[in-house]
Amino acid sequence: MAPSKVLDGARVVLPTGIADGGRVVVDGTRIAADAPRGAETVDVTGHWLVPGFVDLHNHGGGGAAFSGSAEDVMTAVRAHRAHGTTTLVASTVTDEMDLLTHQAGLLSELAEQGEIAGIHFEGPFISPCRKGAHSEALLRHPDPADVRKLVDAARGQARMVTLATELPGGLDSVRLLAEHGVIAAIGHTDATYEQTVEAIDAGATVATHLFNAMPPVGHRAPGPITALLEDERVTVELINDGVHLHPAALELAFHHAGAARVAFITDAMDAAGSGDGRYLLGPLEVQVTDGVARLVEGGSIAGSTLTLDRALRRAVTVDRLPVEDVVAALSANPARLLGMDDRVGSLEPGKDADLVLLDEDFVLKGVMRRGEWVVDPRLG
Repeated sequence: MAPSKVLDGARVVLPTGIADGGRVVVDGTRIAADAPRGAETVDVTGHWLVPGFVDLHNHGGGGAAFSGSAEDVMTAVRAHRAHGTTTLVASTVTDEMDLLTHQAGLLSELAEQGEIAGIHFEGPFISPCRKGAHSEALLRHPDPADVRKLVDAARGQARMVTLATELPGGLDSVRLLAEHGVIAAIGHTDATYEQTVEAIDAGATVATHLFNAMPPVGHRAPGPITALLEDERVTVELINDGVHLHPAALELAFHHAGAARVAFITDAMDAAGSGDGRYLLGPLEVQVTDGVARLVEGGSIAGSTLTLDRALRRAVTVDRLPVEDVVAALSANPARLLGMDDRVGSLEPGKDADLVLLDEDFVLKGVMRRGEWVVDPRLG
């Protein structure tokens, strides 16, 4: 176990606000209220200290995907940890049901070991009209029996399922997920405003990458975006990479949903942290050029190459959002949604010592997970 540390002098983002010249005590794997005798003091003056990031929606990184082997999964996990994501839900992509159930078993083992925070199934229960980078040939209606099959294969580690809830079986599947404590997320959907309201009333609580892969807002057909933004029960995912959303759309979401209902995600694919080139997203081929991932056939945006440290820096320096709101969208809000806010999501005594150190320009300098440096800042 690493020696106890006192990280002293930073601008610390706490649930109550920003503490200038604050300090965080790390005792073993946890944050402590008081420094134990002999604790090492680390001077982090001139830096920001924020909680480790929590990513609800991520398909891979570092050249590896969560659809691969256990070694591939850990390669992707480590790639995102190096960018501050200390808690990560592994997302699958549309594939044959047998392959998805097999992958659920593999991922559930890593979740049981504490390497990932659970599984998000994105597809195959989505609309062919809004399929994005999913194989249309493999899509199917959200039959509750099939949804239950994936949840059971995850052995208690299913955290979220994205559904086009307007499809046959959609509402019954939302109710099934709610009964089993799994988040029902509305996404890759062609639903009307009224159908979306019905799905929320049935128990859906997340908008999968709001604005993307759903009908735009119309003045006579307000569509799912309006329903998802206006309902206090819904958390909206946003991909803040400068590609998926215009800054005005981001501002609209923050203004109407409020900072407490936003979760920044990456929706990353394996090219995140790995560079341009050809990749696979499920069975589909993707070309990444200048950091933008698109399907080779059809040109649809295919996930992102985003990491959450970049999402934070853009939100603060380009979008000019308050630091406290951005940090909540990266940490506290997704942690609460996952039911993990007793352990992660904020810098409070008793919680895991998961934190990110940033310089005054919000460039990542250090990452700690459970008291151990993943990225050692090597200060002074």
